[in-house]
Amino acid sequence: MSRTPLSMLDFCLVRKGESPGQSMERSVELAQHAERLGYDRIWYSEHHNMSTIASSSPAVLIAHIGAKTEKIKLGAGGVMLPNHSPYVIAEQFGTLEELYPGRIDLGLGRAPGTDQQTLGRALRRDPRSAENFPNDVLELQAYLAGDPIIPGVKAVPGAGTNVPLYILGSSLFGASLAAKLGLPYSFASHFAPTHLKEATAYYRANFQPSQYCEEPYVIAAVNVTASDSAEDAQRQTELVHRQRVRAFLGQRGRQISDEQLDTIVNAPQGRQITDMLRYTAQGEGPEVVAYLEQFKERAQADELMISFQAPTHEEVLRSMEILANA
Repeated sequence: MSRTPLSMLDFCLVRKGESPGQSMERSVELAQHAERLGYDRIWYSEHHNMSTIASSSPAVLIAHIGAKTEKIKLGAGGVMLPNHSPYVIAEQFGTLEELYPGRIDLGLGRAPGTDQQTLGRALRRDPRSAENFPNDVLELQAYLAGDPIIPGVKAVPGAGTNVPLYILGSSLFGASLAAKLGLPYSFASHFAPTHLKEATAYYRANFQPSQYCEEPYVIAAVNVTASDSAEDAQRQTELVHRQRVRAFLGQRGRQISDEQLDTIVNAPQGRQITDMLRYTAQGEGPEVVAYLEQFKERAQADELMISFQAPTHEEVLRSMEILANA
């Protein structure tokens, strides 16, 4: 595992009783901790209208955390490009690259990152805008290269920064687009595990080299619950599953009691929700490493993007340490 870059996802999780500001300060601590431990990069994902996730504006969050760290790469994993004009994203991430040279990544997704009500009425996004995602990627890439598609329109900052672009996905669409454009591909197997092998295999088989990426490069996301004992890791996993089921149902307006949660977690509906975390390395350091080695082969991955699953902030910090040391 020492030869495999390890990165991490931070959802800027708002825990019970916290404000978003407190969550963001914990994200600073996570980034500083990851930097000390030698993690390669941290990505923040764009979500909207989710009471437990405060990463609605990845560019602003990255700007803050960049000022509190020294060398770790920071990026969006990702920006939901159809929510924005490519020009504005070029300016935002061009600004970040000028502030923190060589440290900025830009992962791009086409999903809305929210519910349909927020999508249509608050974000004012046309649901059909996702259909233009491939063209939007090319337009954004051109702004960052300083060779804009629209004559006379230059991204300042942005032009000439060539911020590295990554295509995010959980299906063959993203794999196909990344292969066609010759860009790195990141698969969201930490919550959408179904098509992992199929998508990464297709991407590698159909990759077309480009000036931005000469060879295929796969980042695969995977969950990790590492602890000082197997029993404690199992305890943490059970709590994480309960939290996931409660949050999933809460996003759909269903508030449940602890007694109802006990029943639902073990019912088909609950197992369907927790199966989203199918790819999870759980246990002590050696067990986690062994799982990740097998997962890397399964995913044909060049880099692993870790989503740490633990009930508390302190347990996340410890899990980061155990994995890094192992």
